[in-house]
Amino acid sequence: MGIIDNINKLFDHRIRLGIMSILAVNEDADFNRLKELLDVTDGNLASHLKALEQAEYILVEKSFVGRKPNTRYSASKLGRAAFRKHIEALEKLIQKPKK
Repeated sequence: MGIIDNINKLFDHRIRLGIMSILAVNEDADFNRLKELLDVTDGNLASHLKALEQAEYILVEKSFVGRKPNTRYSASKLGRAAFRKHIEALEKLIQKPKK
């Protein structure tokens, strides 16, 4: 099994990588916060969130704040594990070989 076998294709895109990075260090984040941090359009962010949701890497919680709908996202246990594995594979890939 090669080093790149643990690199997850789902995290190839910088926006999905960014979403998971944010959710890995925060308990959760709402749509507007993710949009602001990643500097992306609503549609672009929504499509990447949908891909992560379909893979069951993120959890989605919809509620209302006052009269405004609010959607919050958090990394699932599966998503955290997959992301950690991906980051570890990247770290191994860039490590200097031990002599």
